[in-house]
Amino acid sequence: MNQPHTTVILAMSADGKIADAKASPARFGSPNDKAHLEKQIASSDGVLFGAGTLRTYGTTLSVSNPHLLKQREQQSKALQPVQIVCSASAEIDPQLRFFSQPIPRWLLTTASGAQKWQLNSEFERVLVFETDNGEIEWVAAFAQLAQLGLARLAVLGGGKLVASLLTANLIDEFWLTVCPLILGGASAPTPVEGAGFLPDLAPRLQLLAVQQVEEEVFLHYRLQH
Repeated sequence: MNQPHTTVILAMSADGKIADAKASPARFGSPNDKAHLEKQIASSDGVLFGAGTLRTYGTTLSVSNPHLLKQREQQSKALQPVQIVCSASAEIDPQLRFFSQPIPRWLLTTASGAQKWQLNSEFERVLVFETDNGEIEWVAAFAQLAQLGLARLAVLGGGKLVASLLTANLIDEFWLTVCPLILGGASAPTPVEGAGFLPDLAPRLQLLAVQQVEEEVFLHYRLQH
């Protein structure tokens, strides 16, 4: 296996927004959605998110459900999956509460991003994979994550990160929770940002499952590679 099995997990409004036009923290998901997200995180070896997502929330969701913790223990896994911040610039406030959470933290960045953290111990591991134009080299990075034993990854956003991984053909599945509200706003973030895809080149999905829980709909897709 040269890359981890990678699943994107996002909650969005009925009009496809993952935050409002001010990019405020998205807290419109129900307790059912949070439980679903925690279950997906607990089944993963690593959790990826962009620095923008981290700046917005200031923390990450760790596994706290006793049943899920016991499950990980029985599978001989660490109690918490590795939390991996992805940022070419690595411009991250070290005072964020994220850095005091009892979780393993890694940074995936470029050479210049790594320099900003070389005198700090907030990240247990700093991975450097860089393209010629100063962006993260995703394919090589994912190959290294697989070699480090991360067989399953959960991606929690934002849309720029998801777009980069889609372009690199590194996403296997989507879990999308459709929440019962309309956010609107041309500038409001969506699950996939970036330049977008023309219809003939757009990634195609296979619908695996649809589940309604109260007012939310959970959609499970597989990428058709």
